[in-house]
Amino acid sequence: MSGKPKLHYCNTRGRMESIRWLLAAAGVEFEECFLETKDDLTKLQKDGSLLFQQVPMVEIDGMKMVQSRAIANYIAAKYNLYGKDLKERALIDMYVEAIIDLNELLMTYTFQPADKKEQHLATIVDKATNRYFPVYEKVLKDHGQDFLVGNRFSRADVQLLETLLMAEECKPDILAKFPLLQSFKARTSNIPTIKKFLQPGSQRKPPLQEKDLPKLMKIFH
Repeated sequence: MSGKPKLHYCNTRGRMESIRWLLAAAGVEFEECFLETKDDLTKLQKDGSLLFQQVPMVEIDGMKMVQSRAIANYIAAKYNLYGKDLKERALIDMYVEAIIDLNELLMTYTFQPADKKEQHLATIVDKATNRYFPVYEKVLKDHGQDFLVGNRFSRADVQLLETLLMAEECKPDILAKFPLLQSFKARTSNIPTIKKFLQPGSQRKPPLQEKDLPKLMKIFH
């Protein structure tokens, strides 16, 4: 049996993508088992693999972990991406929770009906540029380090980079007024494990397309 973590989800970003990012940033190889049909999901539900009947699910260290935050917390702690003490961990948690809020908005963009897409994008841009990005810009300025917490790479950096790149997919110039975030993006993108994950052919997933929605709906509904 392989010792690599095994990720059970669709071949899309969704709630598994941040977990892929964390494992890749830690330099951990992982396997993926993609759900292709409703039957694939039903099988996992019936054999007791899904504690709450939902994916994502990650097989790691003899466990079948569910709930994306719990999975991410475990991976971050296991691979030293969770700060050096309780205070650093609290900061990382605060920063990550806000990143997740923005990430949720970005993830649901493709699911919006045609007549709501423009308004949803306007909401994304407004919240990103007025609520979230100014905070991370100030944190980087006040902290004076290359990373958000302490002086080393953490889960917060990984997930901020992931979300910055997603935001740029929606609006390419969204970071125009945030020079420190631009520098952060360039710097963290060049960390060897991240750089590898950003190359074509990696396990990073492309943005969800509207043509993919019917297949997803058949699996989950």
